[in-house]
Amino acid sequence: MRTIPFGKPIIGKEEKEAVIRVLEGSILVHGPLVKEFEGIFARYTDSKYAVAVSSCTAGLHLAYFYLGLGPGDEVIIPAETHVATAHAVELVGAKPVFVDSEKDTGNIDIDQIESLITDRTRAISVVHYLGMPVNMHRVMQIARKHDLFVVEDCALAIGTYLDGIHVGLFGDVGCFSFYPVKHITTAEGGMVTTNSENVASVISRLRAFGIDRNIVSERPVPGIYDVQGLGLNYRMNEMSAAIGIEQMKRIDRFLEKRSENYKLLTDGLKGIDEIELLQSSHDGYQSSHYCQTMILKEPLSQKRFEIVSYLKGHGVGTSVYYPCPVPHMTYYKQKYEFSDSSFPVAARISGNSIALTVGPHIDESDIDYMITTIKAAIMEMK
Repeated sequence: MRTIPFGKPIIGKEEKEAVIRVLEGSILVHGPLVKEFEGIFARYTDSKYAVAVSSCTAGLHLAYFYLGLGPGDEVIIPAETHVATAHAVELVGAKPVFVDSEKDTGNIDIDQIESLITDRTRAISVVHYLGMPVNMHRVMQIARKHDLFVVEDCALAIGTYLDGIHVGLFGDVGCFSFYPVKHITTAEGGMVTTNSENVASVISRLRAFGIDRNIVSERPVPGIYDVQGLGLNYRMNEMSAAIGIEQMKRIDRFLEKRSENYKLLTDGLKGIDEIELLQSSHDGYQSSHYCQTMILKEPLSQKRFEIVSYLKGHGVGTSVYYPCPVPHMTYYKQKYEFSDSSFPVAARISGNSIALTVGPHIDESDIDYMITTIKAAIMEMK
C-alpha cells in the first residue's frame, strides 16, 4: 500500500555533512554560521535585519518582551491559530483579545479588529493562515491610526508575498518557524525579521540573556561581558544554522513543487460537491501553499473522523489546522469564560476541516492517489 505522510523534512547529504563539520569543530553556539544564516534569510525576504532564534514561539515571546508588555496590556490576535500565538502574549502577563476568522481564507477578520481596540491595546498580531497573506495594507492602516505595534506570525509563510513584498516586512516584526514539517527546517528553530535596527539589536541581546556581546569573538577578554537588562536563552545553535543554510539553497525548488502540487490537488478536488476549499493565491496575494484544507459540508462533516480514519487506513496522512479555536481550548476558555458559540467561523474551520499535504516530498502520482482515495472515502460515508 502506498504511504503518503502529511509532512516529511527533506534532509540530504549536504545537510548531514554540514552538521558533521560543525560537530568536528569546537564552536557549537555563538558561532559564525548563525550569522551567515541570518544574512541569507534577510536577503531572501529582503529584510534589513534577521535574528535567528530557537523557535517561532521564542521570536513571538521576544517581540512582546521587547515591547515591555505586562498585566493590563492587550494584544489583538486571531482565534484560528496555533496556541503559541496566544501563549507568547500570556507569558508576558498581557491579555490576548481574540478575533474570528474570514470565511474565505481563514485569516483574521480585519473588519472586527478596530471595534476591539481599547486604551489598553498595545499591539496587533496577525497570522498568515496556511501561507495565505493577510491584507496587511488594511492592518497597517488601523495600526498607524491607533499607534500600535504589529507582529506578523509567519510560521507557515516562507514564500508568502503581498503585492510583491514578503510577509514579515509590513509589521514591526515577522516571526518564522523552521519546525520539521515547515517549508524549510533546522530541526527546531525560528527567525525574527525587522526593518528596525533598534528592534534587531535589542532582540539579539534579549535572545541571549541580555548579554552585550553575543559572539564570543566580540569579547576582548574571554568570559568578560555586561548585562544591562533581563534576557532569555532563545539562541539558535550552529548545527541548526548549518542545516538552515543548506535548506535555503533549495527553498525556491521546495516552493515551486508546493505550488505545482497545490494546483494539481485543488483541480482534482474542485468538483466534489460535499466539500469547500479555502481561497488561495489571487491578484497580488501569493500563498506559500503550506497545505490544502478541505472543509466538509453538512452532513458529511459529522463523519470527519471516520473519513480521516479511512484515509489513514489507505496510507494518506492528514492533519487539522487547528483542533479548535484557541479561545475554546480549556486554559483560555476557563480563564476568559468563552462560550462554545463564540468565534463561529473559526470553529467551523477547525471542526469541519481536513488538511492535506502538498509538500515537496510527494509527486503527481501521489496526488492522483490522494484524490481517488478522498473521493472513495466520501462515497463510503454517504
